[in-house]
Amino acid sequence: MNIAIISDIHSNLEALTAVLHEIERRKITQVYCLGDVVGYGANPNECIQLLRERNIPCVAGNHDKAAIKEIDIDDFSEAARAGIVWTRSVLTHESIQYLKTLPLSLEEHGIMFVHSSPDEPQEFRYLIYPENTLFSYKAFSVPLCVVGHTHRPVVFCEDMASTHVTRDKKFIVNVGSVGQPRDGNWRACFVLFDTDAWSPEYVRLEYDAKTAREKILNAGLPKKLGDRLLVGI
Repeated sequence: MNIAIISDIHSNLEALTAVLHEIERRKITQVYCLGDVVGYGANPNECIQLLRERNIPCVAGNHDKAAIKEIDIDDFSEAARAGIVWTRSVLTHESIQYLKTLPLSLEEHGIMFVHSSPDEPQEFRYLIYPENTLFSYKAFSVPLCVVGHTHRPVVFCEDMASTHVTRDKKFIVNVGSVGQPRDGNWRACFVLFDTDAWSPEYVRLEYDAKTAREKILNAGLPKKLGDRLLVGI
């Protein structure tokens, strides 16, 4: 079967709506979210509501935890802190309760779903380079772990070299970001995974980034958070 894996929506309703429409167009019924539903963008409650309406399983990201004051924001960038402070001010009771229910990891279909590093999910460590993953593979017994957090699509393998996903080795696949890509490509990014062929497909999708940017500016959030949507950084 084919499943869709999304991550790092960051309150970008325009990007999430476009991605969910594309998933529906492809007749994929099972979707998983790797967290950071909120933060940065201007529509946290609306994004949460879309996930809830569709019963999409989701794990907690660091921005989700920060928005409900379960982690501090001292180490966040100035713009990220501003995003969290604003998000806290607009979250509904229902949205807060939803974020409180999110687990740090899930395991289904022989896949581990987690926002950041599988070995220390509560630390929200960044897996940017192969050497960052050295201690991660022992943390999951299934062949595949999918992550987000860096907003950059990439494939890591326990052999530190392979990029073609197979069942006979352990892989970590970063699915990229729906709402705030940072790989120089502004289009929304997510993964379709064929659990029979054991093969991921990256999908890039155009969406109304200008409207998402305008909403950020109108909310009084830092201009940087809106501008970066147009360039993917």
